[in-house]
Amino acid sequence: MLALALMWLDSHFPWLQPARYFTGYVLTPSQQVAAVPGVVAEWFSESSSQRQELLTENKQLSARNLVLELRAQRMAALEAENIELRELLSASEQIDDRVLVTSVIAVDPDPFSQQILINKGGEDGVFIGQPVLDAYGLLGQVIDVMPYSARVLMIADSNHAIPVQVNRNGVRAIAVGTGSLDELELIYVPNTADIVAGDLLVSSGLGGRYPRGYPVATVTRVDNIPGKSFAVVTAEPSAHLDRSRHLLLVFRQGAATVPPADIWKGQ
Repeated sequence: MLALALMWLDSHFPWLQPARYFTGYVLTPSQQVAAVPGVVAEWFSESSSQRQELLTENKQLSARNLVLELRAQRMAALEAENIELRELLSASEQIDDRVLVTSVIAVDPDPFSQQILINKGGEDGVFIGQPVLDAYGLLGQVIDVMPYSARVLMIADSNHAIPVQVNRNGVRAIAVGTGSLDELELIYVPNTADIVAGDLLVSSGLGGRYPRGYPVATVTRVDNIPGKSFAVVTAEPSAHLDRSRHLLLVFRQGAATVPPADIWKGQ
């Protein structure tokens, strides 16, 4: 009844207006206090939402950054591969014989054997004894052929030997593998032989296995031991035996080759 009376008086007489205005001062703190839970709840909700958005965005940016880093690494690998292919192309242009590009697909894990597996085989015309080069020099020869792959014995293998000659003066020698990828040894070199450190050794072509004139190694040390008939001569292979991935198979002009079908059948 009191509320109804106040409502009737307020609608008919203006003198309650100041009282209502003054009441606003009194009720404002209560209204603000009553609104606190809602404001706090809204703040927590917004903070949680913003934090979740930041976490999501951070995860997305981290994933994107990882992808970009992987792409950058891949680009570096592609650039290195492109450089290697350009060098290989440059090397193939200097070869008079027909060549076939191949790639290394496996490396022999035996530490006492320096052999690799390539992705070309008998179906591509590969034959046993075929010379293999990289962009820098002779790498080895094919020793086993399968239909779509072949095994290559590198010049650094301890079971490998190649006739060489000094490019400067034509002095001949035999370079044998030591089992180490960065060292060859010249055997039966007389103490009086004109060989010095820095001399380039090229294939002599003797024996008919390797074509003549391809870089094999560079002499790194010559030791003349008193009382010994032969000098100790070591050389560093020209080919990048531990790094080259793309190689060249050389088909010498007029060289006799075994038909692919007979190779992988072991005939």
